[in-house]
Parts: sequence; C-alpha cells; structure tokens
Amino acid sequence: MSARSNIAALVLGLASLGAGLLAAPSASAAADAGPETLQSIPAATVKNFKMRTTDAAWTAAREAVEAVEATGAVTKVTPTQVATSGQHVGRAGLCHATGLDTKLVPDGFCWDKTDDVTNNYDKDKGGWMPQGLTASHDASPDGTIDGNHLYAASWYYGKGGSKNEYARVTLAKNLGGTAPSYGHVLLVVPSVAGTSGTFTPVEKTHADGMVWYGNRLFVANGGELQVYDMRHLWKMTSISEKTGIDGGKSSARWHQWAMPMIGRYDIDGGGPGPECTPGTGVEICLSSLSLDRSSYPDALVSSEHVTYETSSKGVRGRIARWPLNADVALPKADDGSGIGTTTASAAYTSPVWAAQGAATDGTYYYSSGACPTGWWNPGEPPVQDPAAFNCIHRAKPNEAPHVLTRSPRLTQNLSYAPKSGRLWGTNESIYVAVPGQPRTGDRVVFSIKLP
Repeated sequence: MSARSNIAALVLGLASLGAGLLAAPSASAAADAGPETLQSIPAATVKNFKMRTTDAAWTAAREAVEAVEATGAVTKVTPTQVATSGQHVGRAGLCHATGLDTKLVPDGFCWDKTDDVTNNYDKDKGGWMPQGLTASHDASPDGTIDGNHLYAASWYYGKGGSKNEYARVTLAKNLGGTAPSYGHVLLVVPSVAGTSGTFTPVEKTHADGMVWYGNRLFVANGGELQVYDMRHLWKMTSISEKTGIDGGKSSARWHQWAMPMIGRYDIDGGGPGPECTPGTGVEICLSSLSLDRSSYPDALVSSEHVTYETSSKGVRGRIARWPLNADVALPKADDGSGIGTTTASAAYTSPVWAAQGAATDGTYYYSSGACPTGWWNPGEPPVQDPAAFNCIHRAKPNEAPHVLTRSPRLTQNLSYAPKSGRLWGTNESIYVAVPGQPRTGDRVVFSIKLP
C-alpha cells in the first residue's frame, strides 16, 4: 500500500460544488483526468472479477493443522488471551497529531514506543510496517468477542528497504481510556513433515488489508486472499529465531504466538502473492479490506491502491463488493457450495488519488487517500510531501466525493463499526523530521464519529 510509493499524493480535483468539495484540478491533472464520481463499473465487467479456490488445498491445510496440534508442541489460545496478555502495553488516546476534525470526536490509541518506529528501512535488524485494521465490530454483529472490544492490525516485515518477508497480526484490547494491551502473532503455513506436523513463516505477504469475520480472518495480499481461523491461535513453547517444531518444541521467529493459514483464494488474472497490477483489466487487486453488514448478504469490500504517479495518468483504484456466506464465514460460492469460486457483486472506480482504505456504512463509501490542493495549513508540509496529512473522502455511488476530514499521515485501512457509528483507521507513517536524524513515528489507531 502506501509503503510501496512512500509519497503522499494529490486527490483528483473536482470543480467547486460547495463547501467541503475537492478543489478544481490543475491543467495537467485535467489533461489526464479519471472519473470525477464514485463511478459504477458495468455488470458485464464486474462478472469477470472472481476469486477462485479448490477443496483440495483446504483439505491439505486442515490435515496439516491437525498434525501440528497433535504434536502437543502448541497450545490453542483465544484472541482475548493474546490481546489481554500485556505482552505489549501501548499508550492511551491519540498521542500524535492526526489532522482529524475535532467536531468528529476523534479517539483511539497508540502502540508502544518500539512499535511506533519499527520499519523495514532499518538496515541492521529490520522492522515492521502496519497496514490492515479490523476489530470485533467486524467479527460479531454485537461488536464484541467474549464481551470484549478487540482490535487487530496486520504488519509486514522487511530489512534495508525490502518488503513482505514475513507477516504478523496484532491483537489488542483498548481498555477504555487506559493504556491498551496487545500481543503479536506470526502468520505461518502449516505442513506435514513425515508423520508429524510443523509450520513455516508466511512469506511474500504485504498483508495489505484485513477483516475479522466470525472465526475467520481474511488477509488481502494483492493477487490473493489468505484465510486464517481464530480458533487455531497457537502459543509457542519457546521464543527463538526458528519457526516450526523441532525436538517437541515450537517457536515462531521471536513471537509468542502463531496462526496458521487454512485456505486461500486466487484473484483471476493474478498469480498468488502481492504481485498484482491495480486499476485495469479483469485482475482486480486486493489492497484494503472492510466489512459491510448493512444489507443481505454481508459483503467483503476490497479496494485497490494506485500510486500517485499512476493516478496522475488517469488510472484509478477500484472498489469491489464480494458476497459472504455467514454460515461458513467465507466468500459466498457461486454454485452454493461452502468453498468455491466467488464473483464480485458490484464494483466502482474511485476518483480519489492514491486511495488506500475503503469502507461503507451502507449509504456512503469512505476512502482514505491524498488531500486535494488547499487542504493543509500554512507551515505544514505540502500535500506531495510524505510528511503531509492524508484526507478521508466520502461519496455515494455515482456521486462526487467530499472531504470529510484530514487524517493521519499515510492512513491505511478503514473499518466501520455499526453499533457505535464510528469509522476506524490506522496509519503506517514514519518520517524523517530532520535529515540525517532517526525516523520519527506518528502511528495511531483512530476513530471518528460519522456525521
């Protein structure tokens, strides 16, 4: 997502249509203009947007998970146990400047100081970059798990500028105005070695977006949708650099917990993994993910991230809706089976430049992306600067977007909580305040009350 470009981009300007609308485009932008509305994609094109999977792969993964658990080297735990473990303790409230409109009653929390600055540019030990965000308000219609409001964030690992070497999920409990507790969980691939089970790290995963649906956890990865299961959260017997089971002991590359992939879907036109070209053709990439429970059936909402350079040429990211089967907590198969090919039910081309997250409350679609010209204050970095704030835009299908508010730098996924009417989001930002000085973190998990 935004780490791929590391450039805060402009948003396509729209002619002035009243307070809060985007500014008029420059002459160069108008020359390469894309759509000016959240434009519906014709049904004849949408029917080509498909996710495919096979029963055989799910059977093999299930057998491998059972083999690992049969070794006795892992102990199953619950999301609440990980979130309330106190392995890490963050900071209450929005501890960094966010740009959020105070009329929207911003709230949220911060990671601890280590997770605030960890990054894949570190040449010596490497680091992690946050991407996706989901929560118990997605997982359950009542918004809680075991009576708790829990949050989950995805991260990818890199070193010296590399990306996608490993992936992890953070499970957190925001303790209502007090410092949040959280734990990190390594994403792994289970396998059978001889007659015994083991596992290896999930590699080549950007972990762009994430949705917690029932017991399932969906992780977007460009050309694929990975599926995990919260009923198979494993506690390790040892903490070391190794990953897998050796001599009756389990470890997960310095993580106390691991979670195995139980299945995956390939996007038509794209191979497995993060390599995917967004914005054109029948290959619709999965960057951010969110959930929409406002109509039947529930829908998984995906969006594509298109860089500023590509946006300036008139190419825009697309938002797609994928029907879900609540009975099995998976994408709804076209043939009515529990696991099978799923076709998108609707899609839109977004006018927002360098869009990242997308979510809907059933009426409006909300997109995080770059701010238009004029949406910054004197003395702040210009909109093309990586240290600039982003903006959250909202629009009804086939209407022009309005800027709802500025948002934290490099805002990533968005997630809507129906019970509270709040829109949640997270950002990955790290930036160099002074050239030659250490990178400064300003990461937050935030929410706003929608008007």
